[in-house]
Amino acid sequence: MVLAIILAVAAGLVGIDQLIKYFIVENLAPDGHVSVIDHVLSLVYVENRGVAFGMFQNHVWLFAVITLLLMGAMIWLILSKRITGKLFYVSCMLIMGGGIGNLIDRMFRGFVVDYLSLSFFPPVCNFADYCVTIGAVLLVAALLQGDRKAKSVPADVPAADTDGESHGT
Repeated sequence: MVLAIILAVAAGLVGIDQLIKYFIVENLAPDGHVSVIDHVLSLVYVENRGVAFGMFQNHVWLFAVITLLLMGAMIWLILSKRITGKLFYVSCMLIMGGGIGNLIDRMFRGFVVDYLSLSFFPPVCNFADYCVTIGAVLLVAALLQGDRKAKSVPADVPAADTDGESHGT
């Protein structure tokens, strides 16, 4: 049931991503530029043939295989219940949704459509990139939170009395 919910939300994120990209391609390609918030946020059409920040250009099939392997690993982790918790599940939704959104671009366009340009963050990104980035940060937080829970109360320590009195021998 959890996997079905995660996949449904991820599919919704893919839909949002693809809808935005369709709008960008139809209205800004090939050389469009629109200022949304002067000196802060612009929409700019960019064809990214690499990965994050345009690195490793023109390796579409390698990125597709890596994305599919990572999606498979996440599904395995969810099904195996090795990691659980809302934060982990939300991170999976975001990473899977963003990863699949960019995978669709790579497979059908040969590049990823990027369009969000922030004046204080030079690389042009897209909705899917932000989903993956936020999901990765949440995944780290979920893993750290999981470690703390496991170490916080040893199983062999008796529960403390609630009346505040000492009941020693």
